[in-house]
Amino acid sequence: TDQAKETVAKFTELLKGEGAEIVSTEDWGVKKLAYPIQKKTSGYYELIEFKGEGNLVDKLEVNFRRNESVIRFLTFKMDKYAVEYAIKRRTLRANNN
Repeated sequence: TDQAKETVAKFTELLKGEGAEIVSTEDWGVKKLAYPIQKKTSGYYELIEFKGEGNLVDKLEVNFRRNESVIRFLTFKMDKYAVEYAIKRRTLRANNN
């Protein structure tokens, strides 16, 4: 998973370089895929929560598509309730660890 960690670092640096604020990152590790994708049965999952301008998402997704290490990705805008939930979730995780 060194390649996966390098890929995550690359995208984190891309976000920072575009002026985004990294709110949190979570390493979910290697998990079995629900179905094979490009003949792969497992994948490395990473959650990156960030604040940035709207056009940054387009740049990020173009880079995801061009990177052969990324087989699937999901980006979404969080409403205020999702942000509150994420803060509570991070707090609970921090208290449990």
